[in-house]
Amino acid sequence: MELGQKLKQARLEAGLSQRQLCGDTITRNMLSQIENGSAKPSLATLQALSARLGKPVSYFWEDAPSENLSLLHQAASAPPQQALSMLQGYLSPDPVLDESYHFLLARCCMALSRQALAENRTAYAQSLLQQAIDACEKAGDLGLSLQRQLTILQYQAEMDTASALAATLPDNTGEMLLRAKAFLEQGQPQKCLSCLDAADRQTEASLLLRGDALMECKDYQNAIDYFCALESAKPHEVYSRLEICYRELGDFQKAYEYACKQR
Repeated sequence: MELGQKLKQARLEAGLSQRQLCGDTITRNMLSQIENGSAKPSLATLQALSARLGKPVSYFWEDAPSENLSLLHQAASAPPQQALSMLQGYLSPDPVLDESYHFLLARCCMALSRQALAENRTAYAQSLLQQAIDACEKAGDLGLSLQRQLTILQYQAEMDTASALAATLPDNTGEMLLRAKAFLEQGQPQKCLSCLDAADRQTEASLLLRGDALMECKDYQNAIDYFCALESAKPHEVYSRLEICYRELGDFQKAYEYACKQR
């Protein structure tokens, strides 16, 4: 019996719907794909699902060599350098676990490359990232979740492959706006600005958010520039902000003008 079939059988035996089993771990659509065999779960996902079903992971991968399964279990929770050493003991080929192995290998190499870049060891970071690239290609669908982070790391490491890969990535503007807004609400305007810098596109929402973040940083003059750019598109949203900025800068005539516009 295939992994997906075993998962579905265990779910039905437990009396759980797909939505109940998913919880916050994965989407119901992804679980459906796993159960019908069109997608494979990551090791972390399978660990979460098996725990919810009261089954050991080995129940779903009975045909997998116990050495590989045990090794991946340990490597998944070990520090990157230790995990990388542990993964050298992986027995390949293994048709069941190979994709999970390559996913973990890529993740370890990426984590170590970040550390190397922070220490200005660019050549070593590039070597690790090349290993991560190779591993991602062999990780199947599991590797797709690492592609954006991998591309950013290649760019930071000044690798020639970064530009070509960046063109294939989806637009990240919505994601960056959500992150930026969350950081601003948490009182971290600098992190908000960093997220906005990382967005692929500028939108009216991002300009307004950037102005708000600059206000939080007490950089009122630059905040004014962004609010003024939105004056015709979002007048009622920027007038009060412009009033505050001019008042803080001591330009009370301008502050009064924008106070009048709100009436």
